[in-house]
Amino acid sequence: MTTLFPPWPLLSAFLLSSLVLAVTPGPGVFYIVTRSLVQGRRSGLVSVAGVALGNLGNAMGASIGLAALFAISSVAFMLVKYAGALYLVYLGVQMLRAPQERIPAAAPAPASLARLFRDGFLVALLNPKTTLFFGAFLPQFLSAGTPPVGQTMVLGSLFVIIAAITDSAYAVAAGALASIANARGVRRVGRCLGGAAFIGLGVFTVLAGSRGTQ
Repeated sequence: MTTLFPPWPLLSAFLLSSLVLAVTPGPGVFYIVTRSLVQGRRSGLVSVAGVALGNLGNAMGASIGLAALFAISSVAFMLVKYAGALYLVYLGVQMLRAPQERIPAAAPAPASLARLFRDGFLVALLNPKTTLFFGAFLPQFLSAGTPPVGQTMVLGSLFVIIAAITDSAYAVAAGALASIANARGVRRVGRCLGGAAFIGLGVFTVLAGSRGTQ
């Protein structure tokens, strides 16, 4: 099992790079913060679990060559990219249309938690840039003489764990702000801002894709 890890100097560089990248806000962090602000810390942490599973799926996909498929097929990349963007817009529209009483002040019902988990999973999974990132980032830390698939799976899993920890910190911080907002009776404003933010992120994703992949 230890052979799947690179030498310590390389592993320490990977861990540091992963931490820096994990704390950098992206679609997953944006989704988690928005959910935490609108529905509280518990919902944010459930969203963290969904996003982490989606990221793990992308890491495994990169390990078996999905990143290579996206790299050589612009059609496959754009199909998944636009599917993710449309799903973000859908989430925003659903949030704007939801009656105010359906946004809980405290803990959501169990069914809502399942939906939050599913939404977080799809937001992370339907982001081809994440798969491309794993396909480009992980090989930089592989050791020669060891099967690359096993190494990329282990390193990808480590990255997902680091990201889940930092995402949880975002959820806890945003959830604390959510409790203050709910106490002041401004949940409707938060819901509208959250819905508009989801829609804006989806539109931005599409527009950014038309200018390039960076």
